[in-house]
Amino acid sequence: MQRITVLGATGSIGQSTLDVIARHPDRYQVFALTAHSRVEELAALCQRFTPRYAVVSRAEDGVRLQVRLANVHTEVLVGDAALAAVAAHPDCDTVMAAIVGAAGLLPTLAAVRAGKKVLLANKESLVMAGGLFMAAVREHGAKLLPIDSEHNAIFQCLPAGQSGLAHGGVEKILLTASGGPFRLLAEDQLQDVTPEQACKHPNWSMGRKISVDSATLMNKGLEFIEACWLFDARPDQIEVLVHPQSIIHSLVQYVDGSTLAQLGNPDMRTPIAHALAWPERIQAGVARLDLTRYVLDFQAPDEARFPCLRLAREAMESGGTAPAILNAANEVAVAAFLDRQISFRAIPGVIERVLTQLPMSPADNLDTILAADQAARKAALACLPLCRA
Repeated sequence: MQRITVLGATGSIGQSTLDVIARHPDRYQVFALTAHSRVEELAALCQRFTPRYAVVSRAEDGVRLQVRLANVHTEVLVGDAALAAVAAHPDCDTVMAAIVGAAGLLPTLAAVRAGKKVLLANKESLVMAGGLFMAAVREHGAKLLPIDSEHNAIFQCLPAGQSGLAHGGVEKILLTASGGPFRLLAEDQLQDVTPEQACKHPNWSMGRKISVDSATLMNKGLEFIEACWLFDARPDQIEVLVHPQSIIHSLVQYVDGSTLAQLGNPDMRTPIAHALAWPERIQAGVARLDLTRYVLDFQAPDEARFPCLRLAREAMESGGTAPAILNAANEVAVAAFLDRQISFRAIPGVIERVLTQLPMSPADNLDTILAADQAARKAALACLPLCRA
């Protein structure tokens, strides 16, 4: 029986994870569930799965949750230290790292340092602290399995047992992107798009922040950085292709001319089930793919219209704290767009201003990375008035 902590249980990845777990009660048991502030949703999940622990961010939410779980044998914990504790707990086997954004770094790193099997959906852990994070994976013997559909696809297309590009005749990774909801929108119309339009992804069901990132192509930029660290690849070994159907989730090219692809319906339960059961396969509740329904298209991304992808690649090439600064500025800019403080097209402007203003440092310790994150957030907030439409 595999005991699982789900960090970010009320988000889309967390809910998909629990759906897969519920299909296999003989294999998986929920050990702990966490949420930032969605008390009612977390309480309902605890009543269904009866975890040993439930964690929320604020003390007042902990009190509310405790009241709702009066008849459930679940201990309620509060705060960042509790998040790290349930991720590293000796009775936990596997951690689904599904907290969105920089907030997921410390609990995910705690799971790695405890040598857990870590299912990585929090790409920001690698964007912010890729070198430190991967060194911790090696040092503590953690098993890291990618959950983003693209990285999970790459993992499946690499030679068995190989996690990087150094051996096995691998030449290049082709990272697919849907292109988001505005792929065909005229450039002069991008200025006026609304948060509701940006959050309406044509293929995937995702949270609001990730949906906006997909619309700007920043999500693919962050995944580009993540892929470099996950697969020990140079930036020039990864190419992004826009694939509007989201059926081919990514591809791996080999030196002999072969290209391997992983295909499936756009449903996150597929990579979640793959990682949960790896190296086995289990049923995930996902409909089988009917290829007769599709014509599969590919185009190069338009970085002039969607400059966030370029900014992410340049940040990875610069190295050091540049990716952490990029990520923090993006989180502030996206939140401002969702609050209607800035326009959609202002998002990359905020990010580029911050990257230009702040000095880059070697990302050789966690304090430096977290300080860069905070400095970038402060700088991004200061930039918002300059970038309002």
